[in-house]
Amino acid sequence: MLPWATAAEAEAALGRAMTAAEALWFRWTAEASDYYLYCLNILFLLVVFTLAPLPVALLELRAPRAVGPYKLQPRVRLSRAEFIKCYGDVMRIFFLVIGPLQLVSYPAVKMVGIHTGLPLPSLGEMAAQLLVYFLVEDYLNYWIHRLLHGEWGYEKIHRIHHEYTAPIGFAAPYAHWAEVLILGIPSFAGPAIAPGHMITFWLWIILRQMEAIDTHSGFDFPFSLTKYIPFYGGAEYHDYHHYVGGQSQSNFASVFTYCDYLYGTDRVSFPLHCTKALFKISGSARFLI
Repeated sequence: MLPWATAAEAEAALGRAMTAAEALWFRWTAEASDYYLYCLNILFLLVVFTLAPLPVALLELRAPRAVGPYKLQPRVRLSRAEFIKCYGDVMRIFFLVIGPLQLVSYPAVKMVGIHTGLPLPSLGEMAAQLLVYFLVEDYLNYWIHRLLHGEWGYEKIHRIHHEYTAPIGFAAPYAHWAEVLILGIPSFAGPAIAPGHMITFWLWIILRQMEAIDTHSGFDFPFSLTKYIPFYGGAEYHDYHHYVGGQSQSNFASVFTYCDYLYGTDRVSFPLHCTKALFKISGSARFLI
């Protein structure tokens, strides 16, 4: 909750007039508690998990021939019932694990210094913090993901996520409850190291989940982010990891591929036409794992 009763008091504390964005933030959050603002993450995640994968899913179901040339595993086609089942499984995880985790983790958010007050961060500050969050999460996620591909970690926990050998966007958050909790650590590490405004934290949560949905989409479109962002793995890079499954000891990157390159686990990064040709060889084929 903001400590000022009026806009004049807020501007006096800032020593300047509020920007239009700050005035809007003041009007919206003046009476809202910090806990309420933090818990809006639950709503944002629900919207992202529901809507972000939907366009590609509808294209795959309604216009398979149109998007077929861009599908990474063209022999695999899920039915509408299978898409709905995946979404239902994700919602079960969401309401039983992800939502409650958000509700009880507020003290940690407060402790590290994520705040809701004024002034609002500049676009440059937000961009710099988001870059730090992505890099920190990427590094920690790489090692956790790699450990989960050990025999015990895979059989007891990670194999649930790999049930989709040809991933879809809805399956991005589909995982064992323990994996959801474990991977919350790297997601929170960046904001703990470089705490910022609640708006930046919201953006981080939204962008990270949208990236995960893109990575699990199963398609490599001409406008995919891999064409524009250096070292971004994207769907093609991660799709191979899912195709190989439990045998995979490569392509662990969650976002960028630098850890795989540094630690010698970037064994597979085929151009799209090579990947699709290999996928067509045999449903039981396994290569370069």
